[in-house]
Amino acid sequence: MVQSLNLALKQEMKRDRTILVLGEDVGKNGGVFRVTEGLQKSFGALRAIDTPLAESAILGVALGLAMNGLRPVAEIQFSGFLASSFDQLINHVTRVRWRTCGRFSCPLVIRVPYGGGIRALEHHSDSVEAYVVHTPGLKVVVPSTPYDAKGLLLSAIRDPDPVVFFEPLKLYRSIKQEVPKKEYKIPLGKASVIREGTEVTLIAYGAMVHECLKAAEAVQEKYTCEVIDLRTLKPLDTEAVSASVKKTGRAIVVHEAQRNCGLGAEVASQIMEHCFLHLQAPVVRVTGFDTILPLPHLEKYFLPNAEKIVQAIERVMRY
Repeated sequence: MVQSLNLALKQEMKRDRTILVLGEDVGKNGGVFRVTEGLQKSFGALRAIDTPLAESAILGVALGLAMNGLRPVAEIQFSGFLASSFDQLINHVTRVRWRTCGRFSCPLVIRVPYGGGIRALEHHSDSVEAYVVHTPGLKVVVPSTPYDAKGLLLSAIRDPDPVVFFEPLKLYRSIKQEVPKKEYKIPLGKASVIREGTEVTLIAYGAMVHECLKAAEAVQEKYTCEVIDLRTLKPLDTEAVSASVKKTGRAIVVHEAQRNCGLGAEVASQIMEHCFLHLQAPVVRVTGFDTILPLPHLEKYFLPNAEKIVQAIERVMRY
């Protein structure tokens, strides 16, 4: 995924001179995870900009650039630090089109590495997607494969409005896949059915998609599971989710963020509104706990995994 994202940025910056990247260590060092490696060498320090350690300033500057004809891609180095930029993000970035009655738009992408699985320090592995999904004026994207990462990032960069692009830390180098060098886009707002099934629907995004696939594989002798990768959390592809649940009659929503008011609650509510008469069991959520993400030696107990998803499958199938 690191190489795929890097390829997408290089191709877009070569195609469009208004595109630039900015953030902490994104230039000379190529980013903490090397997603922006080589961009400053190829495009110069005015298009691959190293910033101070000041997330609010990063988004404030990116907002000004976006309102004046450029297409910035801002990086927040780790998800927990996104909170430092909330004034700019929630009160300004998201309101430009509304506040100006459509005279200005904000074609801004905010890249945010997020999630557990790499045993990082506090503030580095938080899953904060629910905060931004709740905020009007934002689109929210989470790729789960290298192929999707490139296609979704191209669509996000070319979108006229702000997009928060969450990148699962666990998947940066753990999943390999062939990615075409040629240009292709994956539309925002469209989920993907990545495994067909008839008895239970597993709904996830990011790293949890792969845990769902492992769980589906583990129970395939007993049950056939359909796996949906949401890909875009906002706008949510309610039609794809509803069509699958109407077919299977059962739904399990998986995410690593805390359970309370997480995205799983919204998905479950949508299913209840649109599929109630088709349900054969209550919608089940498999999530992280309502605690702060623990330090590395306890991380594995916090995160959902295939084993926990299998237990949920057994529960809904026995209902």
